[in-house]
Amino acid sequence: MKPLRIGISCYPTVGGSGAVATELGKALARRGHEVHFIVTDVPFRLGTFHPNIFVHELDTMTYPVLRTPPYDFSLAALMARTVREHRLDVLHVHYALPFAVCAFLAKEMLGSSPVQTVLTLHGTDITVLAQDDTLMDVIRLGIEKSDAVTAVSASLAEQTHGLFHIERPIEVIHNFVDPDVFHPSLRAKVRGSLADPDEKILLHTSNFRAVKRIGDVVEVFARVHEAMPSRLLLVGEGPELGVARERVRSLGLEAYVEFLGKQDDVAELFAAADLFLLPSAKESFGLVALEAMATGVPVIASDAGGIPEVVAHGETGFLAPVGAVGDMAEYALHLLQDDHLYARFSAAARARAETQFAVNRQVARYEALYARLRGGAAPDEAGKP
Repeated sequence: MKPLRIGISCYPTVGGSGAVATELGKALARRGHEVHFIVTDVPFRLGTFHPNIFVHELDTMTYPVLRTPPYDFSLAALMARTVREHRLDVLHVHYALPFAVCAFLAKEMLGSSPVQTVLTLHGTDITVLAQDDTLMDVIRLGIEKSDAVTAVSASLAEQTHGLFHIERPIEVIHNFVDPDVFHPSLRAKVRGSLADPDEKILLHTSNFRAVKRIGDVVEVFARVHEAMPSRLLLVGEGPELGVARERVRSLGLEAYVEFLGKQDDVAELFAAADLFLLPSAKESFGLVALEAMATGVPVIASDAGGIPEVVAHGETGFLAPVGAVGDMAEYALHLLQDDHLYARFSAAARARAETQFAVNRQVARYEALYARLRGGAAPDEAGKP
């Protein structure tokens, strides 16, 4: 496949969409493509310099007449300028708002530009923003005017069709993980500093919004801790953090729960854990569950949204209805108290992450999509046409 010039726009902050968009860009650059990030700030996972990666950062002006800076219009203008100056072939935006709408405006500014726009839906742009009736038509515009639309799970694609009553195809391309970065061999690096040898470690990481049901995480841990020596690691920050701290205090678990705050490099923490907890009320995919599986850590989760597409119930973890903390605790103890069963689940989790969700497999699918839009030959997983 001839190398392409690809623009990527995403939110730079911690979250699944920004992480996936950034890792996709890095993987595309490694495969020989020229990647241009068009963003408000440097994405948190971008990391070290790569000669094929360029960052175009938005600088919005303030003006007394305007109550807020004209962020969306400035971003659309920056997209158009970057496409024109660097002759981009594809503009891949992550999130319907504002990025897909900005990409549409950019193409209108460019007139006859051959650039193709790809929109990837990640979840809350559909499941949360679409709850605001005033935004429905704007989100629909972004979806309808994109040259191709993908979703990170079949569940999200189905939701999108149902909410917006659109008929256009939405291709499902699951999120991915780099199995060389998230690897079981990292287990020993920080394990000893987090827990005693006889203690089990349960882990949860998120943005601590209400939808993540942090209270359920604490409740599941409390039941596990009552039955066996264990510790809970909570990674991240957000509006429910104070609620979680208060619940931990009320249960007398302060000595066994660590609030580690925001962490950019989490692979070692995943590998150090024995179980990952994800009892979310909604989850379009569950990237953190996949990252846990890649390190050989089974997942105890709700059966919400796209999680069942990631976690194989009874093979790589267990799923229970949202709010069923008793069932989740029983599943957790079932695994933690049976070494042979745990080893089987751990190996299966790693194998599923490596075979079904490895970065090269999924990035090749995006390349194939780009190739179809551009009328070229699709590459294989190694990047060869």
